[in-house]
Amino acid sequence: MSEWLQTLDGWAITVLITLLAVVLDAVLGEPRRFHPLVGFGALANRVEQWLHGGTRCASAVQRTRGLIALLLITVPFLLLSYLMIQNQILNFLFSVVILYSAIGHRSLRDHVLPVADAMEQGDDDAARYRASMLVSRDPDTMNVPRSTVESALENGCDGIFGALFWFLLAGAPGVLAYRLINTLDAMWGYRSERYLHFGWAAAKLDDLLNYLPARLTAVSYALLGKTGQALQCWQQQAPACSSPNGGPVMCAGAGALNLSLGGPTRYRGEWQQKPILGMGPDPDSSDIRRAMGLVSRTLVLWLLVISVPALWGLYA
Repeated sequence: MSEWLQTLDGWAITVLITLLAVVLDAVLGEPRRFHPLVGFGALANRVEQWLHGGTRCASAVQRTRGLIALLLITVPFLLLSYLMIQNQILNFLFSVVILYSAIGHRSLRDHVLPVADAMEQGDDDAARYRASMLVSRDPDTMNVPRSTVESALENGCDGIFGALFWFLLAGAPGVLAYRLINTLDAMWGYRSERYLHFGWAAAKLDDLLNYLPARLTAVSYALLGKTGQALQCWQQQAPACSSPNGGPVMCAGAGALNLSLGGPTRYRGEWQQKPILGMGPDPDSSDIRRAMGLVSRTLVLWLLVISVPALWGLYA
């Protein structure tokens, strides 16, 4: 195997690893047992309980404690990944496993499409329950198709394209850092009393790591839908969004699909007035499928784009 790998250039190996990881995700889906991120989440909870210090601490102290916690539970894994990639065969195998664990196209489909199935079968309770597994908003008041479409578009970036971007840019350590920080942001990035300052470092790092992937995802959504409308929505509506990265992704995605998203949404008993994103009618169950289809086509587009240089190198 080592001799065969030596016949390929670096980019061809990277593309091969990417394709293998995507195929594994399509065939196997998310690991049902012993998912590494589940174990990492349990470790993060223990470290957070140990280092938090309570909300009575000054904001600067809480931010410092949050940063220390973040470094304490990410740096050892990154050092281990750096050691693993020093050997060519270990690097290949380790990278396939890490990237497969980091991307979640099959998992997203398995969560999104059952919502559409339940709606089309007239089972509103099942549709609402399945949608509640995707989003953090209050299930009894949420607009099910709108919330599901938003989740599909945004998770396309967080769960697929961000991981691919950082693997292509920085290999296994890059995608591992991205996924660990993304997980910590999901756990600590809330603007609640407990996490407003403690989760500050995780939230800011996640924003930084997602800055380029989010915009590449938004461009991809635009290219595969109503391009001019998507770009217009991105330019005009994204500045009003609270998320610097979610805004471009959802505005471009909504515009590409010719749908209206956003609007009033209740989180943990409190209503928030989110800006209207995109333009067109409100989504229904068929639009949930269209949104997931846009994410899937975007994945194919990315794989084609990264494969062209590798094929050119092989046959040049």
